[in-house]
Amino acid sequence: MTIPLDINDLMRLFNGLFQETENTLLMAGDDEPIYLPADDQHAQHRLIFAHGFYESALHEISHWCIAGPERRKLVDFGYWYEPDGRSAQQQRAFEQVEVKPQAVEWILSEACGRRFYVSTDNLNGDSAAVESGLARFRQAVWVQACHYLEHGLPPRAEVLKKALLDYYQRQSLFGVHLFAPERI
Repeated sequence: MTIPLDINDLMRLFNGLFQETENTLLMAGDDEPIYLPADDQHAQHRLIFAHGFYESALHEISHWCIAGPERRKLVDFGYWYEPDGRSAQQQRAFEQVEVKPQAVEWILSEACGRRFYVSTDNLNGDSAAVESGLARFRQAVWVQACHYLEHGLPPRAEVLKKALLDYYQRQSLFGVHLFAPERI
């Protein structure tokens, strides 16, 4: 039996795991995703994903799972973001920051039965530069995912992975065989 992916289920799972322990809520937003730390108006950190998209939620969760305590005190974990249309140099810097979160996202995606696709997030950039870097980026994400599978995920990602495997009843389906380079 396959359980359909419903964003409300993901929010319920995440918030059930982390609202109390990490003072963090996963929330659907209308526009761009953003992480907002607790402040004078909001007692809890808010991890806001775009347009109710399941994949956006998994991506933002992946960044949150990697961010350490100091980064979680900063808006968007203190990361810079260059908009679409990045130069080749800006694109390489973006990809370096994205390898670990996208590897975590791939593992979480497989834990809930969702196909994962890497994202270079630069549709208006120099197409030749984006395309030439895509194979290298895919390889880097695959290598990082294999490292996590062998040595363990960051702790919050591991907790969520186990919860997703349980909820979606995928324990017997999940394994290293899902993480082949041609599947990314």
